[in-house]
Amino acid sequence: MLTRSLPYFLFGALLTAPCLAQQVTLPLPRLLTVLPMGGQAGTDVDVTVTGENLEDVNTLTFSSPKITAKPVEGAENKFTVHIAQDAPPGVYDARVMSRLGVSSARAFSVGTLTEITRDKANNSLATAFTLPANSICNATMTRRAVDFYSFTGTKGKRVVVDCAAVGIDSRLKPVLIIADAQGRDLVVNRTSGFLDFTPSADGTYVVKVSDLTFQGGDRYFYRLALQDVANGAPAPRQPQTKEVSAMSWPPVGLPATAKTSEIEPNDKPAQAQKITLPCDIAGRFYPAADVDTYEFTAKKGETWWVEVASERLGLNTDPFVLVQQVKKAGDSETLTDLAELSDIPSPMKVTTNGYSYDGPVYDAGSPDVNGKFEIKEDGTYRLQVRDLFGGTRSEPDNVYRLIVRQAAPDFSLATWAVHMTLRNGDRAALSKPMALRAGDARVFEVVVVRRDGFDGEIDIAMENLPAGVTAAGLKIGKGKSYGHLVVTAASDAKPGVSLGRIVGRASIDGATVQRNCPVASVEWPVKDAHGEIPAPRLMADVPVSVTDSEQAPVTIAVAEDKVFEAKAGETLKIPLKLTWREEFTGASIKLSAYGEGFTTLKPVDIPNKAETAELVLDLATLKTPPGDYTLALYGSAVCKYRYNPAAVPAAEAALKKAEQELAEAKTLAAEKQKQAEATMASATKRMKAVTTAATPADTVDIIVSQPIRVSVKTAPPAAPAGSTAAK
Repeated sequence: MLTRSLPYFLFGALLTAPCLAQQVTLPLPRLLTVLPMGGQAGTDVDVTVTGENLEDVNTLTFSSPKITAKPVEGAENKFTVHIAQDAPPGVYDARVMSRLGVSSARAFSVGTLTEITRDKANNSLATAFTLPANSICNATMTRRAVDFYSFTGTKGKRVVVDCAAVGIDSRLKPVLIIADAQGRDLVVNRTSGFLDFTPSADGTYVVKVSDLTFQGGDRYFYRLALQDVANGAPAPRQPQTKEVSAMSWPPVGLPATAKTSEIEPNDKPAQAQKITLPCDIAGRFYPAADVDTYEFTAKKGETWWVEVASERLGLNTDPFVLVQQVKKAGDSETLTDLAELSDIPSPMKVTTNGYSYDGPVYDAGSPDVNGKFEIKEDGTYRLQVRDLFGGTRSEPDNVYRLIVRQAAPDFSLATWAVHMTLRNGDRAALSKPMALRAGDARVFEVVVVRRDGFDGEIDIAMENLPAGVTAAGLKIGKGKSYGHLVVTAASDAKPGVSLGRIVGRASIDGATVQRNCPVASVEWPVKDAHGEIPAPRLMADVPVSVTDSEQAPVTIAVAEDKVFEAKAGETLKIPLKLTWREEFTGASIKLSAYGEGFTTLKPVDIPNKAETAELVLDLATLKTPPGDYTLALYGSAVCKYRYNPAAVPAAEAALKKAEQELAEAKTLAAEKQKQAEATMASATKRMKAVTTAATPADTVDIIVSQPIRVSVKTAPPAAPAGSTAAK
């Protein structure tokens, strides 16, 4: 999806009309559903998994050791999941291991309420499914229909109905209605899937669930919770996954709870809550049009940094901060605006409308606040916090955390796989697990949100990789907002998997600071973003795998594994070696460069099927200063890809065996003949499927070289004119 990552000039030959049928990117293992979608701590639950590009699935894993799974004997793609009694409530990532390696993630929820699964149709008032109090029902949405549930309500006894969907990877956009026993609507929520309801009389009540556009199917799953809640108590919500914007929250070392809470009323200047700086305050954007005002004194020359978290807590809010100087004269006062603080900008330009091809869908920015104000003279000041979306909303759960501090320079990181943008507007936003083929190289963008004025360079590294897999970080330069990470599998790598870890290291105030870097991915493989807006989120962990069941179509590497050295201003020639394993279209592959100091390199033309090539770096033209660098070449190409050709001989053998059994069954009882015919039909269908998949198909994908290490030395000073050395 990145115009920056794959410039338009790379695609001219790829995007003629016949190419519209091209497959975009090599197939990767993707887990699509885990049903039911969660379970209660301390219980076992049988789940069924589905996905694409999944063969030989034998392991289901989770992002917590307190959740384990074993295959159900004799059942394909079914597992018994054990959830430990002390497993914390939350959303975890589930993945399977397959022929191609570790799959993409699917959310799996753990709670404390009793879990049930809807086991019959409930698309009318008469067939409403009974929902016990303090339970969670796992279900999938019925297409072009409404799902009905019933519960017993008691007059004056508050209940909360919460339909978890968007926050657990579902495609469902829930509409939630509570109705009376005759189905007459009482309260409706079309945006958040949440209703806080107190019955006015004893009796039976109905919950109606539907999709906003009446979509349905196994990918439109939901968890419907019904809970009794004491009057005045906070309304409980089901846990949810984290948006990409949450990568910058919380700051390292921040206590779990704020030191102070806002004290209402504090909307008007005369009601301003008196505070001292620094401060850490918990507040609410409540009621509607709430403006929380805080008053403090400060001295000339002080600089204070303000951070507000609300959207990054998973809320649909847009905080805004206004800082004013207050000068009082008798009963009157004069207010002078000192600073207006709003959004945290994205490190990269993101797509403008969710389906354009002018930027990635991963937005690491946030409507939250992170900015500063400077005190020009001693005196009294006021800070106001409001929600720009809160003019008419009165939602007590819209909380915020306000921090005012002196500069504490730091940084937060996130990374995601580079996606492909096609010039004609086609766009593939495919979930990309770190499942590498032998000889493969995968590139990830690493973005940084800098805090409190930190602008130093950041080194990127990845640890805990499987044997045969290495990673090279292409550093984030001083003041820059992103860099890259290249993960490479050796051509002779054997199957393996491990739980990786990506980190960034920087020097801050003379000390080395290390920060973890979470991975983001889209929840569903969106093959055409014009029909569906991709939904990205942060992953809970970073599993990495390598397989030898297939190899990368081409491997581009340096001819000699070493650091290539040259003096500043010289021309450096680096020999490359290429290993081609599939047929490629076109006469050549055009490659550009990732890596600080080399992004302006002119495209390199690699002839198709060339076993060797030469990379020429004109350091004078590139203006690369002395230092140590890592770069990688990247581009795109179309190859004739064959999916799992090894499955064809196995299918042929199974078909021959079925033919033989069918021939022998002709002398047996009718039941045996029928079984043999069914086996023959299944073997024939399987043979056709694997043969079709193994037929070479045009596939366009990102080609990345293995990392190239360069050391640029300081050039000796020029000899004075007229000296012997000059002559």
